Amino acid sequence: MTPQWLEPGCHPVVDGVHRIPLELPQDGLRAVNVYVLETNSGIALIDGGWHRPNTYAEFAAALARIGRRPDDIHDIVVTHIHRDHYTFAVELRRRHGCRIHMGLAEAPGLDEIARINSNVPESSLDQVRRAGAPGLAETVHRLTVEEPFDVGDWEKPDSWLSPGMLDLPGREIEAVHTPGHTKGHMVFHDHDNHLSFTGDHILPTITPSIGFELGDWELPLAKFLASLELMTSDTEHVIAPAHGAVGGLVGERAQALLHHHARRFDEILEILSDIGEPVPGNLVAQTLRWTRRERPFAGLDTFNQLIAVCETMAHLDVLVAQGQLTVETADGVDRFTH
Repeated sequence: MTPQWLEPGCHPVVDGVHRIPLELPQDGLRAVNVYVLETNSGIALIDGGWHRPNTYAEFAAALARIGRRPDDIHDIVVTHIHRDHYTFAVELRRRHGCRIHMGLAEAPGLDEIARINSNVPESSLDQVRRAGAPGLAETVHRLTVEEPFDVGDWEKPDSWLSPGMLDLPGREIEAVHTPGHTKGHMVFHDHDNHLSFTGDHILPTITPSIGFELGDWELPLAKFLASLELMTSDTEHVIAPAHGAVGGLVGERAQALLHHHARRFDEILEILSDIGEPVPGNLVAQTLRWTRRERPFAGLDTFNQLIAVCETMAHLDVLVAQGQLTVETADGVDRFTH
């Protein structure tokens, strides 16, 4: 059955806030939520969506249900740099002149996209090779280099955000830097409505991917866990996620996500203890189960195998940093021992 949150339209969340789910091409996430905020100057958006051929018509039809048009938008505040959140914001600015704002720490990633000039996730492929899976890296490279790419979808925002209150007329919304999913990810707390636009930092039913971004690999999981710790005591704000239905408290879900990763660490330590000799991260990823359905690694599609290997490396690196594992490198491949 299709989850109710995927139904097209412009759905009320609280007074002055609506949610528009925009279709995504992947069969996993299915849609991204764009939030429409009434302001004293028109409307603002939280996230922009993915620029695809039919996105503008889909979005304009949804806005029309509340008597609004795309040219009513004056600002778009983006939670993070991934294309399903950023690229349609650029298209809306091109058409209507609205302003775009994104976290300052996303600037290096945007520069990397311009340098690579394709959809090839070079940094993630480096991690897959380090994990001892060059064949997977070659397959992903071949698939992504053939994807349509328009560098015009990746123009720079009008401003780079730092933590603090947003300049949205009539709205009291605070930006909080929550690195992990990406380096510059931001969560936006609507204090008046006890609502948090959590982007991909806190999702209601799945765990956000870790390590899928461009740029230097800087213990992304450690940053993600620290960002979650900041929110465990939040008993006031309801989750307005980028993917999934609105609902649940930020603090409770943050605690659940921390518990998930604690279990993952234990699973990895047990696997390495049972093996008893240095092994590459790819072998660990193949031994683990994935998604809520506990799928074997071989049952994942190519893109999700890439994500799985990157997430495994992120866990292994944290365990090394904590002194629970040792690592040795040969021929560009890291091998881990417990």
